[in-house]
Amino acid sequence: MGQITVFGGPERRRRWRDDEWAKILAEAFTRGACVVQVARQYDVSTALVYTWRRKAAVQDASASAEVGFFEAVVLDEAGGYPLPSAPTVVVDLPGGRRVNIFASAPPDVAAAVLKALIR
Repeated sequence: MGQITVFGGPERRRRWRDDEWAKILAEAFTRGACVVQVARQYDVSTALVYTWRRKAAVQDASASAEVGFFEAVVLDEAGGYPLPSAPTVVVDLPGGRRVNIFASAPPDVAAAVLKALIR
């Protein structure tokens, strides 16, 4: 026989504590669990379980958000990358393509590029 909950007064919604819905989420989204079965066990709608999961993800994302800086590359009006100086090695390829190697490139990178072009 099932359980029936009778609400009295103007309040019609059940209030869930944070630890209660965290427990339900943990059970519902463990490996091999079925969200529908867990929702039925706790007499809560599956939509509410997914809403709790979405809210928990937003809270986790906002808690872990960090302020930082990223390197930016500013392109000239022609759309190419700005060149710090003239390239040291220029290899023209068929089809109008070109490989530029600058003096600031590490020697092992320059050697790898040249070996790849030879093959």
